Amino acid sequence: MNHDIIVIGAGPAGLSFTRDMAETGLNVALVEKQAEEILAEPPYDGREIALTHLSHKIMNGLGIWNLIPDEHISLIKTAKVLNGKSPYALSFDHEEVGEETLGFMISNHRIRKAAYESLKSFSNIQILTKKTVSKLGTDNEKGWVELADGERLEAPLIISADSRFSATRRMMGISTSMLDFGRTCIVCTMEAELPHKDTAYECFHYDRTLAVLPMSKNQVSIVITLKSEESAAVLEMSATAFAADIERRAEGRFGAMKLSSELFPYPLVATFAKTFYTNKFAIIGDAAVGMHPVTAHGFNLGLRGAHTLANEMKTALQTGCDFSSRTVLERYSRKHRRASLPLYHGTNALVRLYTKDTPSAKFARRTLLRLGNRIGPAKRLIMNQLTEIKAA
Repeated sequence: MNHDIIVIGAGPAGLSFTRDMAETGLNVALVEKQAEEILAEPPYDGREIALTHLSHKIMNGLGIWNLIPDEHISLIKTAKVLNGKSPYALSFDHEEVGEETLGFMISNHRIRKAAYESLKSFSNIQILTKKTVSKLGTDNEKGWVELADGERLEAPLIISADSRFSATRRMMGISTSMLDFGRTCIVCTMEAELPHKDTAYECFHYDRTLAVLPMSKNQVSIVITLKSEESAAVLEMSATAFAADIERRAEGRFGAMKLSSELFPYPLVATFAKTFYTNKFAIIGDAAVGMHPVTAHGFNLGLRGAHTLANEMKTALQTGCDFSSRTVLERYSRKHRRASLPLYHGTNALVRLYTKDTPSAKFARRTLLRLGNRIGPAKRLIMNQLTEIKAA
């Protein structure tokens, strides 16, 4: 055997899983199509990640969190959900859960950089860059990967973390349900004139959704979701026109606003694999579950799933069992499906409701916001799902 584990994809899920397994002493090969320079210094991609308390706990335990400078970590202390032009808001506050913050904001590229740096001291981790997988397969004893340059790798277990449109998942015959929302997410950062007070806003307007998320130095992350056919017009706006449009849609809450990054578009397609494993092969991250960003659970679920799989494998090692066995992979798949399936379907249902402008949909939206504020158990359930404080 060349290796004990082959991990395909050095995104946040692949990197964090590899770091989770590094101290086991197993020989892990991490295969990535990008160059090493990009892993070491990932370019800014517009994505600011809202992290839950569970993600903080996992990243801290892996030694990733302390590699991110404090000045690049922002807090979300309050969150408000707004509907249409109504001033009424479903509100969440950190004091209601007895914590300093509801969540944390960190740029995706800084998380990737820290996760990559956390692997540097482990001699049992081999990172193979500029490598593309052309074929892979498994038999009763092992899995194998054939790279485009002709190199062949073998290991008892292959882990795939190569995006929600995973080519390796398809090669292994794992089918996936896919929901194309026909919408595009446009993200950027802006400078705000007025203090954001560590408050995150989710504004469900009738033609599009606007999220404004707090960052350091009174910067905010802007997340717009709109019909894909309308995205080109937004992307072609001048910086001044774009800022004026956001100021209007935010109803002046942040005063004058100024674009501080380019605009980054991402098509919105949600995916959910029918299973998260097969013989000697498992999928994690977006390859397993690709979420709509409205509830900010995509990264958090990916990190949680990678940690769940690593824990199942480490438990097997500690008890002298085969870490690549179907039993171990099935336990991971069952646990991660139980954690992710309600969030996946709940998020998609929320998106459908808040992108309809029928009278019944508008009534349901108004009613849900008010019930969310007034019914204590329902509000606590929502907060626990969004913050993962109890899970931590």
